[in-house]
Amino acid sequence: MKSAAALCLALLAAGPALAQRPPEARPAASQTVRGLSLEEAQAILLERNLAVVAARRGVEIARAQRLVADTAPAGSVSYGQTAAQMSEERRLSGFYGGRAISPLNNASFTLNVLVERGGKRELRTLAAAEQVSVAEAQLLDTMRDQLFQLRQAFINALQARADLRVALDNRNSLNTTETLLARQVRQGGIAESELLRFQASRLPFEQQVAAAIQAQAAAVARVAALLGQDAVARGAALELAGNLAAQPPLSLTQATLAAGIGNRPDVLAAERGVAAADASTRLAEAGRSRDVSIAGSLTRTELSQDLPSASRGLRANNAVGITLSVPIFTQRITEGSIAVAMAQQAQARAQADGVRANALADLAAAWASYEQARTLQSLTTGAVLRRAEEAYRATETAYLAGGRSLLDVLDALRTLNATRQAANAAQAAHALALATLEQASGVGGIMPRL
Repeated sequence: MKSAAALCLALLAAGPALAQRPPEARPAASQTVRGLSLEEAQAILLERNLAVVAARRGVEIARAQRLVADTAPAGSVSYGQTAAQMSEERRLSGFYGGRAISPLNNASFTLNVLVERGGKRELRTLAAAEQVSVAEAQLLDTMRDQLFQLRQAFINALQARADLRVALDNRNSLNTTETLLARQVRQGGIAESELLRFQASRLPFEQQVAAAIQAQAAAVARVAALLGQDAVARGAALELAGNLAAQPPLSLTQATLAAGIGNRPDVLAAERGVAAADASTRLAEAGRSRDVSIAGSLTRTELSQDLPSASRGLRANNAVGITLSVPIFTQRITEGSIAVAMAQQAQARAQADGVRANALADLAAAWASYEQARTLQSLTTGAVLRRAEEAYRATETAYLAGGRSLLDVLDALRTLNATRQAANAAQAAHALALATLEQASGVGGIMPRL
């Protein structure tokens, strides 16, 4: 149980710290809205996410079943009485003496108890405890999966917001250029057709703004749904904090992450499933020891005690009895149950090996994606982005001075736009690669601080 608690704490501590929004994205002081950070969103998810809540109920069910397993088989108490009496003559000439019998004159009590042998109760409790451990690991696995989905949606929302800023910056640049062109038209410096051509070329950029708004709304709605909120009622008003700043390279190696693969919740759950199957096998083997049923009875009757040879009259007859019963012909049933349990144990072992192999394959794929994302981030940020911005400003200045054509300006703006979007995508891919690496390895603390 300690390892499960430690892993849960690791999952809770894996989220990034409270991030601050970049200065250019903050609203005016009179309209300041505090955005929801990823760390805060993760805490809400672990409390309200419906999949996590359902998995938590599974742990409660397993714990309740353990209480049932740790209980001895219930005995039974029975009561009986003779309700009526009718005497019959030896020669079948008739009946006489018919009467109803009062419970005070006739009663029988029986107590039945099943005595388990072979340590069945202890083994049954152990098997139930192993199932609790499996349910706890499955809860951690659900938390891991839902946290990854939240991080993925959060990163997508930040990327959509960054793309929206790029689209809005492009529109602002176009507005500035259009204003200058309109001024030149009024002054007679250029023909009005030049302005019309420029205005007609704005459609793709306006479409980019609309697409970015839609992508951001979809990602934020996904975040709201994962937090157990109404994506329609709350998603539109949900403000997210954070940014996709460039992240430093990871200090851990692939071998280090592979060494900790056993702490991945699904691997942990599979290994605990093997232990549970082993406990079930031992419980089935205990079936070779036959249980014993013991019954004790107490009977009192005041029915007619007419005995021809009795030397004195009887008022009532009291009797105490005991019955001992042992089941027979159970060998085939027991051996069949043992064979089933052993097959299930082997099946659980094979499944656990398969889960571990898949986990290592996931880690290898996640590491390759991380290296690719790291390379892509270094290529699309920094000097490349600065050169694209300088090229656009130079082209725009030359166009306004009459040294470049409108086609050159639009081409430079498209290049800058593509470079900025590529930088946003690279930073998002790098952050997502780190989140995927943490999800694949089961090692906490890899997810970047957004």
